[in-house]
Amino acid sequence: MSLALFGGRKEIRRAPDRRRGPEAIDMRSRRFGYFPRTFVWRGHEYQVEAVERCWTTGTPRFGGRMERHYFQVRCAEGRFNLYQDLRHNTWHIAR
Repeated sequence: MSLALFGGRKEIRRAPDRRRGPEAIDMRSRRFGYFPRTFVWRGHEYQVEAVERCWTTGTPRFGGRMERHYFQVRCAEGRFNLYQDLRHNTWHIAR
């Protein structure tokens, strides 16, 4: 039985934070100045074998200006969705 039933203090345990948001990556090189070629994520360098898909997003509130370029890439280690934040000129892995 828990001590909480008898007026004792019950320890509150919080689950680990499992939210998986975007993480910054270091884009080392790009093919044709546009497509990802080599990037570093969590200290490991990834060589992009193929860009399988790309798309762009934007919002009407900024006059329909493009905000992000997305790239679905294939590396030896697996597939990743990368994006470039055009407003801040930063690269991220979408998770």
